[in-house]
Amino acid sequence: MSRIPRERTNPAGKRPGKTGRLGKDAPAVEPLNIVHGALPSREVILRFIADHPQKASKRELAKAFGLKGDSRVELKQMLQELEQEGMLQKNRKSLIRPGALPPVTVLDITTRDKDGDLIGRPAEWPEDQGVAPAVAIRQQSPAGRQGKGKAPVAGLGDRILAKIFPAVDRGGPAYTARIIKVIDRRRGASMGVFRTAPGGGGRLLPIERRGEEMVIDPEFTGGATDGDLVEVEIARLGRFGLPRAKVLSVVGSVGSEKAISMIAIHAHGIPHVFPPAVVAEAEAAKPASMSHREDWRDVPLITIDPADAKDHDDAVYAELDPSPDNPGGVIVTVAIADVSWYVRPNSPLDREALKRGNSVYFPDRVVPMLPERISNDLCSLKEGVDRPALAVRMSFSGEGRKIGHIFHRIMMKSAAKLSYQQAQAAIDGNPDDQTGPMLEPILKPLWHAYEVMKRGRDRRQPLELDMPERKILLKSDGTVDRVVVPPRLDAHKLIEEMMIQANVCAAETLEKKRQPLIYRIHDGPTLAKQEILREFLATLGISLAKGGNMRANNFNGILAKADGTPHQTMVSEMVLRSQSQAIYGPENIGHFGLNLMKYAHFTSPIRRYADLIVHRALVGSLGFGEGGITPDEEAALDDIAAEISTFERRAMAAERETVDRLIAHHLSGRVGEEFAGRVSGVTKSGLFVALPDYGADGFVPISTLGTDYFIYDEAHQALSGERTGLGYRLGDSVTVKLAEAIPLAGALRFEMVSEGREMPAAVRSFHKAGRRDRGQVRKKPGTRPPRGRH
Repeated sequence: MSRIPRERTNPAGKRPGKTGRLGKDAPAVEPLNIVHGALPSREVILRFIADHPQKASKRELAKAFGLKGDSRVELKQMLQELEQEGMLQKNRKSLIRPGALPPVTVLDITTRDKDGDLIGRPAEWPEDQGVAPAVAIRQQSPAGRQGKGKAPVAGLGDRILAKIFPAVDRGGPAYTARIIKVIDRRRGASMGVFRTAPGGGGRLLPIERRGEEMVIDPEFTGGATDGDLVEVEIARLGRFGLPRAKVLSVVGSVGSEKAISMIAIHAHGIPHVFPPAVVAEAEAAKPASMSHREDWRDVPLITIDPADAKDHDDAVYAELDPSPDNPGGVIVTVAIADVSWYVRPNSPLDREALKRGNSVYFPDRVVPMLPERISNDLCSLKEGVDRPALAVRMSFSGEGRKIGHIFHRIMMKSAAKLSYQQAQAAIDGNPDDQTGPMLEPILKPLWHAYEVMKRGRDRRQPLELDMPERKILLKSDGTVDRVVVPPRLDAHKLIEEMMIQANVCAAETLEKKRQPLIYRIHDGPTLAKQEILREFLATLGISLAKGGNMRANNFNGILAKADGTPHQTMVSEMVLRSQSQAIYGPENIGHFGLNLMKYAHFTSPIRRYADLIVHRALVGSLGFGEGGITPDEEAALDDIAAEISTFERRAMAAERETVDRLIAHHLSGRVGEEFAGRVSGVTKSGLFVALPDYGADGFVPISTLGTDYFIYDEAHQALSGERTGLGYRLGDSVTVKLAEAIPLAGALRFEMVSEGREMPAAVRSFHKAGRRDRGQVRKKPGTRPPRGRH
């Protein structure tokens, strides 16, 4: 479930110690000896990037060192080499040292140092990069910088957007930060499990590892009973003894799913209660007018969504292109709910939507970006109801090439609300009373258009990673019933491809209008990750060409070679791990995974703030009337992109941790039972084993594997015994016994039942060569397996 983070040095590579007073933004202890116009050494480049993260693009580096002509080419080659060696990595449009913070970062202020200065840490930090670095927060004077404007002031528990600088000296945190703005002022509430105490009152047991136990006096229990998950605030801090707390709310029994999702909501600081001003604005909203709109209510647009969907923000329609200049071509129309009409810039609704960034989906609930009055009512494209929308009509040739598109601001009326399964059944020959009359005029033209579009997709060759997505089904009491893998239908693929093409149209139109926007960008794998993948694939006899100019179809070729072999799952997972994470940004670098040069999220403005920004940009640049983007928003796109990228990672982590806790709770009564699993991760400390039937994984400590001397081989992703030659590799099918389940931590600990298999000759030769510098752990007889969160 949760991976054990690897400890690393701080990003600047400096030894931690004591920090001095925070002063001006200073680069380093010793000034760099820069010779203007001369190509610097590798060491100088790395030092400059560490000390000047805000000037770490190729262009800024060339400017800083005064490089021109051939020197710029040499600089580019040097940067590529450093990236390939893992000394640098890309972050949006800049270069950073591995593990370093980007120039603009979202921080949570978590504590104070002994001098009283605030200390923050990144709001989201990858587990495989070790402990998140500490950042000293520099508070400006109330008058702001140079006495101009009002400086934002933050306090303990706040979430901020900050400009990052290297520390003035290397005595303490590696970074200092200047507050750009306060994103969320979080009240000083904590969450934990209430335990009754003799004589009344009780104690709060924290749900977080670093949490503190608290005393709750009888008059402050708030009706909580033993085992309830509660939210509390500190009532009194004394010089001696435990702090005393007051129960603010009872979430419910700690064993219920409602409580489990609330743990993730609280732990990640996800806003889940709409302020009164936001609710009031939503309730006062009136249906949209026909101002600047075309009347498309006769166009038979339909929605196709999951059966349990409560909001419907996209509708589709397709027809043959009647133009004689486009034989065999089709016209596809995608209509998207016009959220920009209702959510205006800098309104209470808008500020709350930006604070949330996106809707968050848990098995039992949705924490929406917008109140239900907007998301499930006024902006939901309900069947038979007038609804405002932005629509794009796209023309495709018979070969699937997009040859033109045009946007419209419309009023529409959905002709039908269908589920994926319902639409697919009709196409497969089993229509129902609703889909029967729609089959010839609406559904078959949609499927024909998808077949045409699919020709273009096949030619484009996006990355085809087919990783099954599991869905947790709950019982009426909120506990897990079972875990299923829903089938991947053509109906899903049809909607996905039509949405992708609509997103492409949005980016192309805004670029043509020279309108600033937020792109959905996905960088290619770093050279360092490519090298790790290349070394791993070599152990399976699969080659990966060297060089930085990789394309998605290179990885599709690898997946095709592994298809049908025992290594198929293992190769798919390693290819997935090699990929960068998609983010939002105002500078376009393209989308590597989709193999698209221009891409912007446009199709889900009900649940993603990025899409709302793109809608406003279209409304403004195309002269569609009210609700367009403002100059202030355009100036803040860089900051907005950084915030919503962080909030997206926050949502993903909260959703994943909730599933982990649910499964751990579901299996907590089955300690001692054996399960079929698959090795999903190999580390120096042990093995991660996934349970395919449950969509969860747990940890097997190396101390429980046996009495042999186990060696970690990163290239082969293996742990193997030096004496016996037996071991375990990524992707191996194994049987494990559940030794421990910790629901609140979402952790499972296993003991290996399967015997290790004989390792390939290459692994054995790795042993004989004595190359144990990559990591090795010897099993110590009698060592107690680690407990707690892994």
